[in-house]
Amino acid sequence: MGTVVLDSVLTCPHCGFAAQETMPTDACQYFYECRNCKTLLRPKPGDCCVFCSFGSVLCPPIQEQRRTPSRDADVCS
Repeated sequence: MGTVVLDSVLTCPHCGFAAQETMPTDACQYFYECRNCKTLLRPKPGDCCVFCSFGSVLCPPIQEQRRTPSRDADVCS
């Protein structure tokens, strides 16, 4: 299977500003401040982190979970 992607482009839903960020590999990132409008982003309901809600790539823990479907629970919960 493929490798885990660590870079994601976060797009602010308030101002549309997009920035490439490197995702943490050991945890989900719950908060992110937009570099342009300074809005504090939080995950949408049902998502574990801002990358899963506003990023171009899902966070590494979710990528890993999808690669190994035998896991019982969501890694970031």
